[in-house]
Amino acid sequence: MMLGAVSALREPALLGEGAHIALVSPSGPLGGPHELEHAIESATSLGWRVSVGQHALARDGYFAGSDADRAQDLVAAMLDDDIDAIWCLRGGYGAMRLLPQVQDALDRTRGRVRPQALIGYSDITALHAAWQRAGLVSYHGPTARASLTAFTRAAFVSAVQEATPGVTPLVAPHTTCMVSGLATGKLAGGNLALVAALCGTPWAMDFRGAIVILEDIDEATYRIDRMLTQLRLAGAFDGCAGLAFGQFTNCLDTTSDGSRSLALVLQDVAEALHVPALRGIPVGHIEDQWTLPFGARATLDADAGTLAVHRVGPTSP
Repeated sequence: MMLGAVSALREPALLGEGAHIALVSPSGPLGGPHELEHAIESATSLGWRVSVGQHALARDGYFAGSDADRAQDLVAAMLDDDIDAIWCLRGGYGAMRLLPQVQDALDRTRGRVRPQALIGYSDITALHAAWQRAGLVSYHGPTARASLTAFTRAAFVSAVQEATPGVTPLVAPHTTCMVSGLATGKLAGGNLALVAALCGTPWAMDFRGAIVILEDIDEATYRIDRMLTQLRLAGAFDGCAGLAFGQFTNCLDTTSDGSRSLALVLQDVAEALHVPALRGIPVGHIEDQWTLPFGARATLDADAGTLAVHRVGPTSP
């Protein structure tokens, strides 16, 4: 089943006082116990009960432990009916290596009355793809080890603790309209490198009817161009409703062969797709970032620089 084939995604319950949160490391390793302690403090400050994956502090090269260890922690949390949400400790790389085990756990819990929330971004894009493939809303937002600025914490709390059925308008203060217009569709996407890497797999993202959100970090402009071209040639953007580029942090414009601006590369894609498009929303590897419920419907106003998120609340299986 392709992402675009999902007709109605189910929202998790809000994570209020006493919600039980699992902290896991499905991707890269933490910098040390102090980062785990900070993550626990962040979670408890929000009124949550916390469980920590057995291998949260493990390290195996650029992974937080072996594939087996990381999968064990993640799947154990997914199968635990007492866990309300999985908050990933960090990104890095490695989550997509766990997708077969993750998909099996999602299939085994498909009839669960109360879907679990997933929280994270960057490499966690791979898990967002699995959640949406299973028909579940997930939260594209800060990882647990991050220090939350006032802006990020307010956006996070608004999305995961305080959201009510209806429309929540998000205003991005420093955006550029690329293609004028309004678009309504499900939020989808994430880290560009991961979205491109998932092409050709069962978790490839089909953006039909979606407002596509993309961001990245530490990529040369030509590589961003190549990944976007790959997605276009693969048909991933066919039928998308709108496009919103987040922040491309430390993505350089210059190569030894000459320079081409990132803004021009993104503009080329937006104009080729002929859909309302915006760049510069606060999503990505930045201190001040939105938390977005991927899979929920939203309306993009490219001219006003706004994204209005439509929340329906928890739904029955």
